Amino acid sequence: MSEGREERGRIALDDIGAVIAHAHGLTWSNNLFVQLSKRDVPVVLCATNHAPVTCLWPLEGHHRQSVRMRAQAMAPKPVKKQIWRRIVSSKIAMQAAVLRSAGEQGDGLDAIARRVRSGDPDNLEAQAARRYWPALMGAAFRRDRDGNGPNALLNYGYTVLRAIVSRAICAAGLHPTFGIHHANQNNAFPLADDLMEPYRPLVDRMVLTLIETGIEDVTSEAKAALAGLSALDIDTPTGGSPLSIHVGRVVHAVAECLVDRSVPTSAESLNLPLPLSPLAMAGFHQLLDRNNG
Repeated sequence: MSEGREERGRIALDDIGAVIAHAHGLTWSNNLFVQLSKRDVPVVLCATNHAPVTCLWPLEGHHRQSVRMRAQAMAPKPVKKQIWRRIVSSKIAMQAAVLRSAGEQGDGLDAIARRVRSGDPDNLEAQAARRYWPALMGAAFRRDRDGNGPNALLNYGYTVLRAIVSRAICAAGLHPTFGIHHANQNNAFPLADDLMEPYRPLVDRMVLTLIETGIEDVTSEAKAALAGLSALDIDTPTGGSPLSIHVGRVVHAVAECLVDRSVPTSAESLNLPLPLSPLAMAGFHQLLDRNNG
């Protein structure tokens, strides 16, 4: 990294999980892009609202890539609907845990999580969101991708998540274009948006923590804290692991379901995250201090 002609630091490419760029005036070398692609490192370019607009994707990937991509493109609807059911239920349960960590009631969302059916035909995800956001951020809050303040922090945090999930998708031999649920023709990464859903509430909790400490803009401190979520320990029925590692396991489980055309019978079948305890989320303040210490 350099500023003008002065070198400011060096980072080993093998230590990079993803590159997220949204500053104007950045310059890159083609060799850098090639080397990052060889390591399955996604490069995400963001607009001024910190939302992603482009992601560079390696052409070569997993040794079973062709088999898995064909299975992904031809996956039966019942399999995809059951996967989506488990994802939505996991997300809502995590939202409930986030509310409890903030001193709010989460039991209503727990009840909604248990009612999610195959494909979420009742759109319980949206019903949960209508309860969740006012309880977490206040009655006046509105989620706005083009907004400033908390919305810009959320945009940046979700971009970090999308990059982590995108790398895991590439490493698993899947393609981000073929989603489980999301299918917007203007979205080139619907699968990443699908699989990041259970982790989104963790970004929300970190953003709330940043606001509680007086950080309401996308500062260097905020970026470091949100990027630090990749190292957050995630609990599963089979043990804990850092979020960046856990995402890879979830993506691998989804890939196996698509190839085998097997319906996941529980959240454990996909290794989805267990809701974090209020005590664990209270530790987000320590995570913020550690990343900015």
